[in-house]
Amino acid sequence: MKAVIVSKALIVGAYQRKAEEIARLGVDLTVLIPPSWRDRRGDQAAESAHTAGYALKVIPLRMNGNYHLHFYPTLAAELRRLSPDIVHFDEEPYNLSTWLGLNAARRVGAKGTFFTWQNLHRTYPPPFRWMERSNYRRVPVAIAGNQDASDVLRAKGFRGQIEVIPQFGVDPEIFVPNPFRRAPASFTIGYAGGLIQEKGLDTLIRACAGLRGDWSLRLVGGGDQLDALRALAAEMGVAERVQMGERLTSTQMPNFYGSLDALVLPSRTLPNWKEQFGRVLIEAMACEVPVVGSDSGEIPHVIGDGGLVFAEGDTDQLRQHLQRLMDDRAFAHALGQRGRQRVLTQYSMGMVASRTVDVYWRLLSPSCDWTG
Repeated sequence: MKAVIVSKALIVGAYQRKAEEIARLGVDLTVLIPPSWRDRRGDQAAESAHTAGYALKVIPLRMNGNYHLHFYPTLAAELRRLSPDIVHFDEEPYNLSTWLGLNAARRVGAKGTFFTWQNLHRTYPPPFRWMERSNYRRVPVAIAGNQDASDVLRAKGFRGQIEVIPQFGVDPEIFVPNPFRRAPASFTIGYAGGLIQEKGLDTLIRACAGLRGDWSLRLVGGGDQLDALRALAAEMGVAERVQMGERLTSTQMPNFYGSLDALVLPSRTLPNWKEQFGRVLIEAMACEVPVVGSDSGEIPHVIGDGGLVFAEGDTDQLRQHLQRLMDDRAFAHALGQRGRQRVLTQYSMGMVASRTVDVYWRLLSPSCDWTG
């Protein structure tokens, strides 16, 4: 089987382990990525960290930073050159790049699939609604990142098969417990991701400000709320305990998690967004770091029995969870162990790759043909 994955997400080096695992399963794989991707967190340049067994190629991108209108001007030529059996678009079905790509795939006789995180039922204006409907007709099997996204896809009229598979898993041989980490006098709390409104970081800072004992907070990532969060930390009198704005590459993340006593994802649901997965949770869990997450979107389902959940925006409940982890290190250690076990059974990169390849084989079966 010859497959092509088109993915701006795969510019992240750690995520490229998924491509290695897909290739290891016997797929002749090419991954096409842009030189960079720009969003509210800043610019992310393409990394090349895990490239064994498959071809990773950077191709030009137009409209960088525009989720709906970005596209790859040379994609059709690449598909003609590669002549794949499968083209996997790591994009939402209402985006221009998916529509153009599925057209190009069809012209070379390839079967196509797309990936969706969209867990809120939203109706888009033309031409996006038209592209979405067209893509629904062209894809016999779609991949949804969570059950809510699968339900939305079905409610919006997709009639093909849907597989619920996380976009990426975790490599448990890279994200490992820190063997040198011992319970220090100070308790280090961490967060990684966008410093943006929907991540609820004001709740985290306020919760930490009420903790008893010696603690510190590391907020890794960039975003448009950086100055506001710094001002809040100063207002709460904890500026000297809060470090924020640090940028790390994906390959630096295991060491970051290894420095933590707890990781928090305090996401807050907005009218047009709720948490779609929370990848940092499974990365931290793989490192046996206790995790605490809000109940926004998919977070409680990801955490399961491998961490603690609080009602989004509830500063007091978050503070109580963190205080318990600080005061009862045996409980925290046991929670971390449960978290890693959950990752090993449900969120390993090998499992995600295997289920993705199953979708590819299904697309090639005689009973699974283009629907439009």
